[in-house]
Amino acid sequence: MTTASETPVLDTLAAMTVDSLERCGLPPDTLILTRIAALAASDAPPISYLAHIAPAIEAGLTIAEVQDVLVAIAPIVGTARVMTAAGHITEALGVAITVADAEIEAQLEAETGR
Repeated sequence: MTTASETPVLDTLAAMTVDSLERCGLPPDTLILTRIAALAASDAPPISYLAHIAPAIEAGLTIAEVQDVLVAIAPIVGTARVMTAAGHITEALGVAITVADAEIEAQLEAETGR
């Protein structure tokens, strides 16, 4: 019997990710670049890229490396998918920046008592 949860889809995705990471022997940077390539190939939405921003930063990836992956897969997945992926990555980065700004603002308000 399954356990009830308020976020069953997110819980399932998190469990799948943990299982994948435990079974994968790739270095963290290669793993994230591989996942970005797969996201582009599958025409993933911005939220899928958003989930990979923190791990990409933790793995020390640069924008140039992500661009290199998109260049490398362009002949295989096509220009439309690569351009869509670039737009989705840009949108995900914007969301990540907005969330980080809001968190910093909330922290400053809490510290100053505003």
